[in-house]
Amino acid sequence: MDFPDSTYLQRITREIYENKGVVSAICHGPSALINVKLSNGKYLIEDKTLTSFSYKEERLLMLHKQIPFVLQSKLEKRGANYKQSLLPFTSFVKQDGRLVTGQNPQSVRKTTKKTLKLLKKTYK
Repeated sequence: MDFPDSTYLQRITREIYENKGVVSAICHGPSALINVKLSNGKYLIEDKTLTSFSYKEERLLMLHKQIPFVLQSKLEKRGANYKQSLLPFTSFVKQDGRLVTGQNPQSVRKTTKKTLKLLKKTYK
């Protein structure tokens, strides 16, 4: 959960995204996107539809007692349009432009397929 404060990850993510690259994250990985600011000063995830491990899933696994913040809430506070599957622990993926996110470990396959498809399209 130290991803949000990693200036190194923020810089790399910003550079990839601003150079027409694809950014993808799964489960708690979107925590690395919380503080990514673009060169125009806007947060990368602001006004973007995305997903991550949900608060409901954290509570069901009793992780909410171990994790220092609620990821879903942090993403929403940064202006993200957070979405989640109706059923916890099922595959769920959101793509918004060149940003692809998966809700949980069950989403790895679908997130990877969407990301690869987008990479092929982006780098023709």
